[in-house]
Amino acid sequence: MLDESTSVVIIGAGQAGLSVAYYLQRLGMRAGTDFLVLDQGPGAGGAWQHRWESLRLGSAHRVHDLPGMKAIGLSFDDADRSRPARDVVMEYYSQYEMHYDLRVHRPVSVSAVFNRGADLIVRSDAGDVATHAVVNATGTWGAPFVPYYPGVLQFRGKQVHTATYRSAEDFRGQRVLVIGGGTSAIGFLLELEGVAAKTTWVTRRPVDFLDHGTLDLEDAVTAVSAQDAAARAGHALPSIVSGTGVPRTRRIAAGIARGVLDPRPMFERIDDTAAVWEDGTREPIDSIIWATGFRPDVRHLSPLHLHEKEGGIVVSTGAAERDPRIFFAGYGPTASTIGANRSGRTVARQVFSAIGGRVPAPPRPNQPPAPARARGSFRPATGEVPVTFREDAVPVTAAPAEDRDGVSILARFFADD
Repeated sequence: MLDESTSVVIIGAGQAGLSVAYYLQRLGMRAGTDFLVLDQGPGAGGAWQHRWESLRLGSAHRVHDLPGMKAIGLSFDDADRSRPARDVVMEYYSQYEMHYDLRVHRPVSVSAVFNRGADLIVRSDAGDVATHAVVNATGTWGAPFVPYYPGVLQFRGKQVHTATYRSAEDFRGQRVLVIGGGTSAIGFLLELEGVAAKTTWVTRRPVDFLDHGTLDLEDAVTAVSAQDAAARAGHALPSIVSGTGVPRTRRIAAGIARGVLDPRPMFERIDDTAAVWEDGTREPIDSIIWATGFRPDVRHLSPLHLHEKEGGIVVSTGAAERDPRIFFAGYGPTASTIGANRSGRTVARQVFSAIGGRVPAPPRPNQPPAPARARGSFRPATGEVPVTFREDAVPVTAAPAEDRDGVSILARFFADD
């Protein structure tokens, strides 16, 4: 059980959460004491541990290395692409957590975050934690999105979402309707070929197949800019795919040529056994796969009333505009691997600045310990010194006056990484 206090709680130990934890640790904060990482998954790997077995790293969006991963001899660039992606990511993340001693608490399900005066209370099935700041790094996997269409509740067949898809074998011999215009839908269709009796693909908008086989810098910038604009305005976030398109890899190009990847416009309704279009055309189906994406998993923040009437949360500099104690990593422009690691460094710096930027000095040999203080408090006290970032760093008190500013020190630290 938790029932304790700390200065920072990070909710989520996926790419964004681990990145923030890594940089907070580099700033001198202690995992398990000065900050806690809570994760609802049964093991390491974030959302990747829940993905289907057939998914490989080479067929998914690129998984970027966590900060400091190469220093311990790990990189997704040379990972085994013949193994399930979920297994590789789980192993790498587990080794990463152990090497950097990040002390992730799991499985811990956070149900609510609410005010208690100057502090925040993070309520979970493992107890309550009082904290000065919360970093929400819950991503989207826990909030699958399924749009409503007339008749969908009356359909007699099986319906699954990307989050619950496990194997093409579950659909052997069936007529399967795949809904969605992203890479997950395409992956399902290619896997179902030769297994399902028939597949039908429908999309809400025409699929933008890119002539180049990978996302280039311009694609990434476009997607990030759209996410950033929505987050700053408090609007519901657009999908990454809608801003980037789908790269026409050799595998996808071959699927198009075979007629497997031939999308139809959206149906009007679903009846007991078929999809029905506006002109009355019926397509008999046995199962539906909703590859319709996810929404930010922020339900536990509802007591703080952060949402705008437009449907989103205003996040302009890493923190929520309605409550600057709530920071977001993996939200808006950092909701995918395009920017999650970069945001970890930025959010860590902002959190460190917000809580005071001071940590307790380690006790010196043969010297009595510093006076006790409340766990997780970063208020100046006897025995505390400004944090330094490397063994060869110049102590702040010995630095020239113009270099003693904490922001300047942080800027030099992050510029070196």
